[in-house]
Amino acid sequence: MRALRIGDIRVAFTDRHSKVSLPPHEVARLGAEARAVAVRGRDEVASALGLPPGRVVYLRQVHGAEVAYVREPFADSPPPVDGVCTDQARLALAILVADCAPVLLADPVAGVVGAAHAGRAGTTAGVVDALVAALVARGGVPSRMTSVIGPAACALCYEVSAEIREEMAAVIPESWATTRWGTPGLDLRGAITALLHRSGVQDVRHEDRCTIEAPELYSYRREGPTGDFAAYIWREEPNSLISSRKAV
Repeated sequence: MRALRIGDIRVAFTDRHSKVSLPPHEVARLGAEARAVAVRGRDEVASALGLPPGRVVYLRQVHGAEVAYVREPFADSPPPVDGVCTDQARLALAILVADCAPVLLADPVAGVVGAAHAGRAGTTAGVVDALVAALVARGGVPSRMTSVIGPAACALCYEVSAEIREEMAAVIPESWATTRWGTPGLDLRGAITALLHRSGVQDVRHEDRCTIEAPELYSYRREGPTGDFAAYIWREEPNSLISSRKAV
């Protein structure tokens, strides 16, 4: 697990060794026990981060651009949203990914944090802009915000058809890329960074591992149907302490 501290803001990324999500073959092997294993895995990660297990918000991600404000975790059936924000301390927001980019955002002065699942479809649809707008609606100021873009498929590995590259680049020119093999590609990280900058967020940081290249991370493009790793962001109460594993 990797963790980062920005004032009272905490950010963390799991890997395939956590059980926040299980790949299909593990679900098939465990059967009825699979859900319980995933719940225990999520609780263990929360505890390792110094969080109560019942204070983590998970979403039903659908590759869209909807962003919700929350004061507590969703029930067993979360609504279909790809972004979430909160001004509640010690309420962690979690994004599950396996090639898409987790985008984490915070205004420490306003005490508001947000997270989004930003793949090709959601980024093109506007989920990054919607996340910034959601924080602004809660008192955030883009020039004060810090963003962390987590591990995702890199521009040298994210191969797509020429048509898909042209479609995304027509909306976000910075997404245009060529893979290391000379084929059409997408620069998802570059596209998200450009959108954040245009929204007024200048402090953009990166946990820049490529999911396709990093064996400790899940990757749909490398493995086919697989599990997900998680990105978390939350705000601690001032002066509270948290143990972290490894700094980004």
